[in-house]
Amino acid sequence: MSNYRRSREGRMFFFTVVTHERRSILTTDFGRRTLRKPILEVKSQRPFVMTAIVLLPDHLHAIWELPSGDCDYSTRWRRIKSLFTHRWLADGRQAGFVNQSRSSRKEQGVWQRRFYEHTCRDDDDLKRCLDYLHLNPVKHHLVDRVTDWPWSSFHRYVGLGEYDRDWGGSSELYGDEFQDAE
Repeated sequence: MSNYRRSREGRMFFFTVVTHERRSILTTDFGRRTLRKPILEVKSQRPFVMTAIVLLPDHLHAIWELPSGDCDYSTRWRRIKSLFTHRWLADGRQAGFVNQSRSSRKEQGVWQRRFYEHTCRDDDDLKRCLDYLHLNPVKHHLVDRVTDWPWSSFHRYVGLGEYDRDWGGSSELYGDEFQDAE
């Protein structure tokens, strides 16, 4: 079995979480509502700050700040994914194909097993992660301008004066950073 090493240092983390078989469920009305509830529930039990987030149809990117001395993002993600899956299936929504390995572990076909994690090392690294996260809908050709994507913390950052509303207006701005994140 592979030995996945997760960072246990730092407080700011960038994540990519992907649906099973890259199913386009996250930006549906039900998908958004269903995801919001587990995030709020887990935040109330195991606090973290949602620094930034973008929802795309088949994956999401998020940046979290965890409390000092607490790097247990894996438990938080496991719980969010589990609560989402339970609610998704309880509403009669379908899971994807479940192979023998998943079946033997009693896993459902709603999320990919693992997630990508990156520790933000400093303010410059955090800014690169924020830019990548907010530019992602343009990268995937879902919109031509970042401001046109409704399910993004970009709009909050514009309100705070961190970004100009016209920032990221073209997919030509996207670089090769984090190419392996998805």
